[in-house]
Amino acid sequence: MQIGLVGLGKMGNNMRERLRKNGIDVVGYDRNPAVSDVASLAELATALTAPRIVWVMVPAGDITSSVVTELAGELEPGDLIIDGGNSRFTEDLKHAAQVGEKGINFVDAGVSGGVWGLNNGYGLMVGGDKANIDLAMPIFDALRPDGPRDEGFVHAGEVGAGHYAKMVHNGIEYALMQAYAEGYELLDKRDDIIKDVTGTFKAWQRGTVVRSWLLELLVRALEEDPEFKDIAGYVEDSGEGRWTIEEALANAVPVPTISASIFARFVSRQPEGSPAMKAVAALRNQFGGHSVKAVD
Repeated sequence: MQIGLVGLGKMGNNMRERLRKNGIDVVGYDRNPAVSDVASLAELATALTAPRIVWVMVPAGDITSSVVTELAGELEPGDLIIDGGNSRFTEDLKHAAQVGEKGINFVDAGVSGGVWGLNNGYGLMVGGDKANIDLAMPIFDALRPDGPRDEGFVHAGEVGAGHYAKMVHNGIEYALMQAYAEGYELLDKRDDIIKDVTGTFKAWQRGTVVRSWLLELLVRALEEDPEFKDIAGYVEDSGEGRWTIEEALANAVPVPTISASIFARFVSRQPEGSPAMKAVAALRNQFGGHSVKAVD
């Protein structure tokens, strides 16, 4: 099985390595020649055997649109483009129609797993025609976690469904992180009673109803910096949380918890941060390698 992979940053480079470890022939392209296997998208297309599959793993928005447009000029009818970045689902519909005019197929893939995906595998949510999903299934199987397919992969629906599912996933993620972070701040505040905040969270990792991978990552962050002294309580958002709220408004679905979590991130950008938002910043760094703002 062969695939072209466009974008070899933190996620893309790890995905290339995991694919190769699982027997997939990967031809990678990146604007950085130091990590790229080929010099251009044209050379990438030439290096692949038809029907070509090209996975796009670049920042959402204008960059993704530019890459899709350029690929549409290099690929041929019957080839397949997979957008694995964090695009908004409405963009998938545009891109599918755009490349479809040239007979090129399109699949959108929501990808979760962050910097840990290389070893743990990536949770995959994909949208598109069944024939295209079946064609790319060896690639999805190579990327997903070991174990039952339906516990790390879903064909969520038609084009747009993969990124829609990932958008909601990230909205939930925002709320979970905020809950852990607020719990951290409350425990840390009562140092007259609680003498071991890190140990308290660590004890929750087995047997409790709040255990999760995010909890494990919070414990890891606390063990590295128990008071988050080196992290400013400033938290960015990458868009999916906002899109989730916009979809909720459009469909009259109440999402008070997710809404509160995104508004808390806005609060974090005020001059005075908070311990809870330091915890959220630390969590984003742990699972996704997102940069943190150092304390001045």
